[in-house]
Amino acid sequence: MRGQLAGLDCCAGLGNIDFGQADLCVMSQLLTYVDPSDPSFVAAVLAIAFNPLYWNVVARWEQKTRKLSKAFGSAHLACYALGSTILLLNVLRSHCFTQVMMSQPRLESLDGPVTYLLGLVLLVVGSVFVLSSFWALGFTGTFLGDYFGILKDARVTSFPFNVLDNPMYWGSTANYLGWALMNASPSGVLLTGVVALIYVVAILYEEPFTAEIYRQKAAQSHKRS
Repeated sequence: MRGQLAGLDCCAGLGNIDFGQADLCVMSQLLTYVDPSDPSFVAAVLAIAFNPLYWNVVARWEQKTRKLSKAFGSAHLACYALGSTILLLNVLRSHCFTQVMMSQPRLESLDGPVTYLLGLVLLVVGSVFVLSSFWALGFTGTFLGDYFGILKDARVTSFPFNVLDNPMYWGSTANYLGWALMNASPSGVLLTGVVALIYVVAILYEEPFTAEIYRQKAAQSHKRS
């Protein structure tokens, strides 16, 4: 309990301290409970970082060479194959995430009904965003079909895309945060921050490409009309 008591002492007099100091205090309390040298923690970070790197590298390679489509004899089959590997990697990522939470200490100040309920709400909201995003995009739209030349008539703007951009990514992040809070896991909260950071990088890399694809499609449609 030494780490927890130190963290609580740190935060004991925050009434007159600004939120920046409070955030640093909370972070120091969380880090007291996290062992980043733990092999399971390292494996989780690698799994979180690898997934977007994998699908972006493979999808860009396909977009430039069409070798996956040629190998499978169909752009749709190739997209299904890539999507299946992404799903498997996401299962592995979630497994690694859960293993870290199970192997590292819980934070007692997070272990209560209010935090559990907040985590459950985040999990439900995140699942709604992920599932509704998948429903709106379909399998090929979700799993990089535009890199395979499989385009919709226009970019999807219906729910949940009319609520926030990249709902699949942020819904997934909410799921991880909710799961971490429900397990009172400071390591889970920290790993959720890694998930969010990696998704921000992925969005910065992917968004301009997707926007350009649909800009070109709109320009071609305008010329034909």
